Amino acid sequence: MFIVFLRFADNKAQAGAFMDGHNVWIKRGFDDGVFLVSGSLQPKLGGAVIAHGVTRAELQDRVDADPFVAEGVVTAEILEISPAKTDERLSFLLA
Repeated sequence: MFIVFLRFADNKAQAGAFMDGHNVWIKRGFDDGVFLVSGSLQPKLGGAVIAHGVTRAELQDRVDADPFVAEGVVTAEILEISPAKTDERLSFLLA
């Protein structure tokens, strides 16, 4: 399981120009079953995604394809978590 932090970068002012492509990228992540959660980092620091079911290399390729990343609107940091215990509703993450 991974947490991806997408923190605003120097090109933050261009976010509006790439928002549609970024939203398509997020939708594809959910449609592919890779993204579990996405949302904003507060206060207005960028965004974050929780992902699973992929390798780190596969996720890196996916993150690199985000228009926000490709255009320098955000910088991406991928952190890997090895779940050891979950609430029963999240037990699929232990597999």
